[in-house]
Amino acid sequence: MILGITGIFGSGKTSVAELFAKHGFLHINADEIGHRLIERKDVRDNIIRLFGKDILDDGKIDRGRLKKIVFSDARKLTKLNSLLHPAILREIKNKIKANAGRDVAVDAPLLIEADGTKLVDKVVVVKITKKEQLRRLLAKGKWTKKEISQISRSQMPQGERLKYADFVVDNSSSLQDTGEAVKNVLGKIPSC
Repeated sequence: MILGITGIFGSGKTSVAELFAKHGFLHINADEIGHRLIERKDVRDNIIRLFGKDILDDGKIDRGRLKKIVFSDARKLTKLNSLLHPAILREIKNKIKANAGRDVAVDAPLLIEADGTKLVDKVVVVKITKKEQLRRLLAKGKWTKKEISQISRSQMPQGERLKYADFVVDNSSSLQDTGEAVKNVLGKIPSC
């Protein structure tokens, strides 16, 4: 079984994917793949060509600078996504193929937007209340309210995302409750 796990920014997709991993699923993290890809010479060179050398810090792409550029300009975000998404999907496809026969949880924030649903058997949408999303993201201390709002506006809204769900995991409460929701999903999957 190949599950695609998606949700809005700060919904806890990775935490949910890790819970599936505790039940034997291989966890493939699309964000981690993307972070590695931007350091690959061909991808790195294309990103620099698109966004200029101002995104560099000591010769490496500064992801923070890049994020500020793309999350404040939808056209630039589209350009970055059109460069990265196909490469990320190829990596995911290769990892799934290399682990044929194994249950896989693909943790991908933009699974739907990047047309990655064709790689998975079922889509799990992780949902969260707006209040809890904001509380958790601010507690991490990585983003301001303005940055959280910019990133959130750049993504498909939760209500729209839920239309693609085969299963929904509510991650608005405790990790224990989320764990129970994951077990509930596993109980509904024939092979698990």
